[in-house]
Amino acid sequence: MQVTRLDPRALSGLAAMLAGSGLPVADLSEAERIFFRFDDDRLAGYGGIEGSGADRLLRSLVVIPDRRREGIGRAMLAALEQETATLGVERLHLLTTTAAKFFKADGYAVADRLTAPASITASREFTSLCPANAAFLIKTLDPA
Repeated sequence: MQVTRLDPRALSGLAAMLAGSGLPVADLSEAERIFFRFDDDRLAGYGGIEGSGADRLLRSLVVIPDRRREGIGRAMLAALEQETATLGVERLHLLTTTAAKFFKADGYAVADRLTAPASITASREFTSLCPANAAFLIKTLDPA
């Protein structure tokens, strides 16, 4: 899987994919966000992280619609985790209303939102973009 870090000024493809999948796009260009494009023989999807330090928020992992159900999402998630570990990230946190089962199958554990670190609870994703009933999951990454 080839991983390309997106230029923060060139997020139109990502924004279109997220909007088409019903995922938040209002804060994509804000600071402390890193987004990636994933390709194998062709475009597979996008994903990203938000924040700084050891705890980061996994943002918007999305597979191109005609590539879904091929196992591409798992390969993208593994590549994203590897990329973030090289940045010194120790734990990925995420909120989801639709994909908890997918993430739990890859080692993410459901957690109480009240246990989230302040750096995560201060994010727009946590405070306003995701509904209060979204599942909160955490994974400790293998060191790079």
